[in-house]
Amino acid sequence: MATTTTAPARPAPVPERGPKPVPATKSRVFFWIGLTAASVAFLYPFWWVLTASLKPRSQVFDNLILPRNWAFANYLRIWDAAPVWTWFVNSVTVSLAAAVAVTFSSAMVAWAFAYYRFPGRNGWFGLVLATMMLPGAVTMIPVYLIWNSVGLATTQVPLWASNLFGSAFYIFLLRQFFLGLPRDLFEAAKIDGVGHFGLFWRIAVPLCKPALIVTFVFELKASWSDLLKPLIYLRDVELFTLPRGLKAISDRFGQAGEQQWEIVLAGSVITVLPMVIVFFLAQRHFLHGIATQGRKG
Repeated sequence: MATTTTAPARPAPVPERGPKPVPATKSRVFFWIGLTAASVAFLYPFWWVLTASLKPRSQVFDNLILPRNWAFANYLRIWDAAPVWTWFVNSVTVSLAAAVAVTFSSAMVAWAFAYYRFPGRNGWFGLVLATMMLPGAVTMIPVYLIWNSVGLATTQVPLWASNLFGSAFYIFLLRQFFLGLPRDLFEAAKIDGVGHFGLFWRIAVPLCKPALIVTFVFELKASWSDLLKPLIYLRDVELFTLPRGLKAISDRFGQAGEQQWEIVLAGSVITVLPMVIVFFLAQRHFLHGIATQGRKG
């Protein structure tokens, strides 16, 4: 009678031990330390400008976190020294016009590239993106000559009217959002009798509202802080925007002027603070837009 032998069972392999995971509490501590350090690095320059604008002239550069002597009168002096309110209104008007113009025009072009199928669509879109490689200095003189030929070179119109033709960057940004919309939704709307403009205005625009708000805020900030165009086109003090007015204040009270840096810093705070408020109010739309793009990827 044949006998069978059973091979001894092999012991289960011992899993290799890797590095011990960092405890959750410790990783959160490192995260908050890094976040706090980055926040301080970004916020300290603005805090320094704000506190220095509230100091007397002899204490502007003492680098103290809080002023020893508060000088709120600096803000009253700058309002008396220059037509700051007029410049503020000019900046609001020009920035809103530029932001509305570029948002609407770029959205229409982006919608055409995203929804419609026509010969050469990708080539035309590539040509639009290629314009981003042209530095602004290349087109500065030709654009000025165009505005001068129509008699608008010394007005505020050139500061915002060129946005009526869209922006390549915003067209690319909005097109990516429009491409993420379900096409069946628009086909169903067409069956219900919605026209071409209705597809864009009544369906595409509401669904891409976060992207449109991001475009609006980006251009609002870019136009608000723009100094080059006002330097080129504006001659009348009553037409100055805040950055152009701040340049005039710096020339008068700054390094080459009366050395009243507290006045210059007060003007800087007045110029920067509105955009800080705008970004604070619009931050949830930025986060929603980033999350939407992340889900698409």
